[in-house]
Order: sequence, then C-alpha cells, then structure tokens
Amino acid sequence: MTLIETGAPAAGVRSRAFRRLLASWGASSIGDGVLTAALPLFTAVSTRDPVSVSTVAVASVLPWLLVALPAGALVDRWSPRAVLITSLVVRSGLTLSLSALIVLGRADVTVLAVCAFLLSSAETFADSAGQTLLVTLAAPSELERANGRVVSTETAGVEIAGPLAAAALFAWRPEWCFLAVGLTFVLAGALAAVVGVRVERPTAREVTTLRTEVCEGMRFLVRQRTLRVVVGVVGLTAFVTSGVNAVAFLHAIEAFHLPAASVATLLVCTAVGALVTAPLACRAALRWGGGSVMVAALAVLAAGIAMLGLGHAPWVAWLAYLVMGVGAGGWNVLSSANRQRLTPRPLMGRVTSAHRVLAWGLMPLGAALAGPLAQATSLRAVLVGAAVLVMAIAALSAPRLLALSRTSDHATPEQVAESHPA
Repeated sequence: MTLIETGAPAAGVRSRAFRRLLASWGASSIGDGVLTAALPLFTAVSTRDPVSVSTVAVASVLPWLLVALPAGALVDRWSPRAVLITSLVVRSGLTLSLSALIVLGRADVTVLAVCAFLLSSAETFADSAGQTLLVTLAAPSELERANGRVVSTETAGVEIAGPLAAAALFAWRPEWCFLAVGLTFVLAGALAAVVGVRVERPTAREVTTLRTEVCEGMRFLVRQRTLRVVVGVVGLTAFVTSGVNAVAFLHAIEAFHLPAASVATLLVCTAVGALVTAPLACRAALRWGGGSVMVAALAVLAAGIAMLGLGHAPWVAWLAYLVMGVGAGGWNVLSSANRQRLTPRPLMGRVTSAHRVLAWGLMPLGAALAGPLAQATSLRAVLVGAAVLVMAIAALSAPRLLALSRTSDHATPEQVAESHPA
C-alpha cells in the first residue's frame, strides 16, 4: 500500500490531520455514549419485558462476533478514511430513522433489535478504520501519546458526556436522544472527511479472497508471540471484568448500602480514573518502559476489584471504582499502542478486529458465569476471586510484557517480529 498525503499535512499527533481525526472520534464517542444509555433504556421503558431487553442487548453484541473479522479484512482492502465516513453516514441514517419510527409509534422490539445489530455492524467497520488511520498518522514512538488522547476522548464522550446528555434528552422526549446521536455522527463524518491522510487501495493483483485475508490476520496474531500475549491478556481480563461488572452494582447496594439512584455515579469515578491516567501512562512508559507500566496497571486493576470485594464503608465503593479506572485506563492506552506497534500496517484492520472478537467474545461468558457463581457462593467471593485472577494474569504475562519494554517500545513490527519469533 502507498501512503498519500492530501493537502500535504505534517504527520504526527500534533498535526492538523490528527486533531481532526481526534475531533471526529470525540463527536462519535458522544453519540455512542448517548446511544449506549438511550437504546436499552427506551427498550426497557417501551416494552417492560426482560426478554425484549435481553434480545436487543444480544443484537448489539453479535456483530462483534459475526461481522468484525470480515470487516477488518475489508478495511485493509479499502481506503480507511472512506470506510470511516461511510460507516458514520450509515449509523447516522439508522439513528435518524429510529427517531422517526419512535415518533410514529413503530419502534417495536424487532425494529430495535435490527437497528442495534446494524448500528454495531457499522461500528465494527469504523473501529478498524479509525485504528488504521491512527497508526497512519502517528509515528511508532508516538503511539502511547496518540492512544492516550483517544482513550481520554472516548472516556469523556462514552462514559460522561453521552450518558448525561441521554438522561437530559430522554426526560424531555426519548426520540430526541436518537436525533442527537444522528447529528453527532453527521458531525463526526464531516470531520473525518477533512482528515488529510489516506491509504491507497491495493492494486488488483494484491487482492485475494476475503477468507484468505481473514485467515492471514488470525495467523499473524496467533504466531506472533508477544502480540499473542498482549491480545490474550486483553481477552482474559475482559472475561474477568465482565463478571465483575455483572454483579458489582448489586454488591454496592447490598454490601455498601448505597441508594440505587447513586450507583450510577460509580461509573463516573471509573471514567475520572481513566481520564487522569491516560496522559500519565504515556509519561510513565517513557520512563520505566511500556511493559512494566502495563504489568503495574493490571496490579492496580486487581487492587481496585479487591477493594470493592473486601470493603464495607460506602466511600470505599467510589474509591474502588476510581482505582479500577486508573488501572483500566493505563492498560488500555499501552496495550493499544503496543498492539498497533506489533502489527504491520497492511494487517491493522484484521488484527484489530480479531482483538475485538476475542475481547467481546469472552465478555458474555464472564457475565453469564458471575451470577451462578455468586448464587452458589457470595457476591463478595466472586469479586475477591476476580481480583486474584487478574493478579494471576499479571504475574503470568509479566515476563513477556517486561521483555516487550526492552525490545519494542520504539521498534517497527518487522523488528519486533525478529526479536519475538513464534
């Protein structure tokens, strides 16, 4: 593939092109935050049926298992900027249509489930395309800083601004939530359209079958030892933390005696922890090495889960969520940067999608197991057990992550592959 700079912008995280990409990311993150809060809430209010709520929730997750892998391969074939713009336009059209259907009284559970599936399907394309544009614009030595800004932007939009906007709009008129989401996606698409760097499509002789390209990305992920460790830790940690998330609110009400209305503020503490940590993780990685800080981030995450499981005073719950946000924020920034650094650019979409499939594929299983385990033992036992598992993951992955600090913090994927063979 040949990199073409339109408008000859300077590359790097300080370039105008990167700022525009980050602004597009911010606008779409706010829309995602509103959608994440409004869609399940509208489903619950309009149907009053747990099965309907579950159906829509499953429909929103399925594309990460069914669509993400071919989406990543197609992103590697096509112009990532064009894919990003198209996916945002499609998501805008879907949410604006859903708003109209709500006004007309036609938004039954089938419509909601289909919209949820299509919205998430388009998001799988946008996610891979955005990751490819990020590594196109940022130099290998800037990936921590670039991902720090992305994590901060996503956290502020998805976990703070979006839910707060959804609460205000839903109290007014539910359909305004989806109208607002559609408009934010339009804005995000307009900003993505003026990002001044694109990647040429491969020539005809470079194009192979979609199945071959998907398998090529999966083979690279499995065979590249250090990348396998990074993505494996993401999947295992997602499995454990999804179980924590499934029972944590109930534990907060029963063990900490928090009022139900205040439980949602725990998520704000997590967001604040991630926001504070994202830029600090970049500086810490420069001083101590990315792998060392990644191991420390997993230990901090485990400490936060343990605090939640062992604490009694109400203030401990908020502190525990803040600590978990610190650990998760540091890990997300550095694991993303190292995954991108370890992946050749032509495989970026496919490896990104495979990473998402692994993480999202294990999350439903972790959430499904947490409830029965808590019923058989206790909520506290599940949380303490989760903390122990995260610490075990950190200890087992530490040798490979620490080696990553010594050899690949500023290396190209080819250099890393030579240092870390299969």
